Amino acid sequence: MTRRTATIRRTTRETDIALRLNVDGKGRCRIETGIGFMDHMLELFGRHALVDLDIRARGDRQVDDHHTVEDIGLVLGTALDRALGERRGVRRYGWCVLPMDDALALVGMDLGGRPYFVYRLRENVRPIRNFDTGLVEEFLRAFVVQSRMNLHVLQLDGREPHHVFECIFKAVARALRMAVEPAPRERRRVPSSKGVI
Repeated sequence: MTRRTATIRRTTRETDIALRLNVDGKGRCRIETGIGFMDHMLELFGRHALVDLDIRARGDRQVDDHHTVEDIGLVLGTALDRALGERRGVRRYGWCVLPMDDALALVGMDLGGRPYFVYRLRENVRPIRNFDTGLVEEFLRAFVVQSRMNLHVLQLDGREPHHVFECIFKAVARALRMAVEPAPRERRRVPSSKGVI
């Protein structure tokens, strides 16, 4: 399998994001988004997906965090799509049921090239300090579209917001880790009956 890496720089009037991704990493991360909660979640994501991530993001945070959070999702998704290329020899599907104290999340993922996103929380979860937790949905949607994946995220339990979102990020990471693993019986084949993703 060739090296599965990507380097992306995306600059707009709202954000400036530089990102390096190594799908076959060791979970090493250097994250600087200016948003403490996102830094924490992205570090957890990298560690549990076993991908190396280097993200530097600046945005119009004097407006709010929305543009920065969403654009990080766009850039991360683009990087994953490029790093995986034709997606030859990968397992393609990944899933995880993950507990985090009172929280429990179920995640299913398909790297089959058709973006689709289902996101169901049990209730509206309150903000964490000054972070609008509704932005997690925007981040994941952008990530899904640009990476061309199908992702279902279901919160099965949990009331403490930090636990709920940590649980979700870890479960998405573990599902991705499974989906990008080499599939020995597929070898260099594209994992689709169509022959292309």
